[in-house]
Amino acid sequence: MHVLDFPRLGLILFVACLVAMITRRLKLPYSAGLVAAGLALALLPIGFDVRLTPEMIFTLFLPPLIFEAAIQIPWKPLRRELPLLGVLVTIGVLLAAAVVAVGMHYLIGWSWLGAAFFAILVAATDPVSVIAMFKEVPVEPRLHLLVEAESLLNDGVAAVVFAVLVVIAGGAEVTVPVVGTKLLVTSLGGIAAGAAVSLPLLLIAGRTSDRLVEITLTTLAAFGSFLLAEHFHTSGVLAGLTAGLIVGNIGWAGSISDESRPNILYFWDYAAFLANSFIFILIGGTEAGTPILPVLAAAAVAIVLAMLGRAATVYPVALVFRRTALCVPGPYQHVLWWGGLRGALALGLALAIPASVPERNQIIPVAFAIVAFSVFVQGLTMAPLVRRLKLLRDDTPG
Repeated sequence: MHVLDFPRLGLILFVACLVAMITRRLKLPYSAGLVAAGLALALLPIGFDVRLTPEMIFTLFLPPLIFEAAIQIPWKPLRRELPLLGVLVTIGVLLAAAVVAVGMHYLIGWSWLGAAFFAILVAATDPVSVIAMFKEVPVEPRLHLLVEAESLLNDGVAAVVFAVLVVIAGGAEVTVPVVGTKLLVTSLGGIAAGAAVSLPLLLIAGRTSDRLVEITLTTLAAFGSFLLAEHFHTSGVLAGLTAGLIVGNIGWAGSISDESRPNILYFWDYAAFLANSFIFILIGGTEAGTPILPVLAAAAVAIVLAMLGRAATVYPVALVFRRTALCVPGPYQHVLWWGGLRGALALGLALAIPASVPERNQIIPVAFAIVAFSVFVQGLTMAPLVRRLKLLRDDTPG
């Protein structure tokens, strides 16, 4: 396997530009085109053998993608939806994980630990895939907020539960205090890391109107918060989300100059484009070298269970809120269910499963199969579904 040297970086960027132009003209999902391009590059005799690693995902790609999405989430509507989102990303994720874990244990015969690892990495939707998709399918504002915010928050929850499972796999005693403490430390530590990095940087940003300096400070906030949290084994996703919310709400209120704001948003839009381009092409390249056929039956069962688990997340929770101001309309529920894509985070967590887990070598290709289903089946059908449900934003051409 090769590293990402300059010729391969250039090749990926060139292919990403071609794919962006072609998919926009054909009105196809950009992410699906990138994965297909990655598959093609890996199968061509040109020596393109670059695979995704957990380090790439958590160090290079997730920080800018999480931050770019978070800085554009307004706090006021998010705060209004927090009760609904809180139930979706806690009870909902646990319900989805329970459906998948029980199914994989009894239908495929995996150990409870292996089934639990797999269940939690597919129980949460992936912000990379979801954000990429909803850039191309502009839906009504509330639905966009629900889907995007849920994907950011539930990945934080999934990463926290995954960290707890790693502790259990390491032989730690499984007790309620141990698990509860780990959950609290991981989640609150991530939030604290995001605030600890972003707030001082905003104070510095308030002393300058140089847009290049302000862009650099937001870059430090994005990567610094994520890496600080990961260094102390807390949630990098929650850290990046916290930093983005602080910069996008408190920062716009005065610390960052009005002249710099559009430049910062353009910069992060470009950073997200680069991260998406690399991550989806590398997903395709890695899938080309992952043997799916030996686990095809397990993958088929896992895909069905993942969709059932997602249904167990969305519909019961929506039923609970049906008589409240946070009622979720039926069409929204269908988009939340079918738009629950899996992607980079699921792969990163799968690759990070400890070697002591017996089913690790099966979990990784099955996770790739689920990601492929998300990208090519769910991704390609989302736009027609949204149009059929008449949920496109009012200013979007039909």
